[in-house]
Amino acid sequence: MQTRAIPSSAEPLPIVGLGTYRGFDVAPADAAYKQLPAVLRALFEKGGTLIDSSPMYGRAEQTTGELLSIHKPRSPAFLATKVWTRGREEGIAQMERSFTLLQTDCIDLMQIHNLLDWQIHLPTLRHWKEQGRIRYIGITHYTPSAYDEVEAVLNTEPLDFLQINYALGDRGVEKRILPLCRERGVAVICNRPFGGGGLLERLKGRPLPGWAAQVGAKSWPQLALKFVLSHSAVTCVIPGTGNPRYMAENAGAGFGPMLTDAQRYLLIALVE
Repeated sequence: MQTRAIPSSAEPLPIVGLGTYRGFDVAPADAAYKQLPAVLRALFEKGGTLIDSSPMYGRAEQTTGELLSIHKPRSPAFLATKVWTRGREEGIAQMERSFTLLQTDCIDLMQIHNLLDWQIHLPTLRHWKEQGRIRYIGITHYTPSAYDEVEAVLNTEPLDFLQINYALGDRGVEKRILPLCRERGVAVICNRPFGGGGLLERLKGRPLPGWAAQVGAKSWPQLALKFVLSHSAVTCVIPGTGNPRYMAENAGAGFGPMLTDAQRYLLIALVE
């Protein structure tokens, strides 16, 4: 799988990861839980490492920690999670619980989820980064109504990562947010790369464009992910799934050429 450098460190990061929203919010007794070891195996075998979770995602952190703790050989996971509460002490308590649930003493990326109380949490994140408890810090959002605030924080605070919504049918961040991240040296993780699922429903049953084979795309999900990854400011995409076959298919988008500008325009015209 291709990698891209995290701007603040030059560390290479594989360009397709895994989101755990919904798919990992399951208990060991659930049938869906039994598929998840194969999801992680598909991610790692294809060369992916980033697993993104949040206290907002129900049981997802705990499930992730359980599965990684029994993974053999030792998992190469790049663990990302979030703080999503108000108040300094509440934030500390929630993040400490994330360490416990994920069964780790170092979290690769801690993000302030949806910018909730970000001014309060950021000093804690910076202190823990200095201590080596977390390696990178960032902020997240997923809605256009927050873009002005996201932009303001990016302009005033040195950050390692931004996680934001970006998809073929949801391109609002192209105008200001993505160029600003490139200018500020901020890595970009794209959530909702299928636009919440509606994009794939619209494309279902339609033939792939003839040039899809030129970029190694064998399905609409792969082509949609390659569209996102073809933007030069994007570091990684994190499509969520609890299905091993979908994970392997998604990870396949991290191989081969990305779209040219001309192919991007053709694809946009196809869905508009």
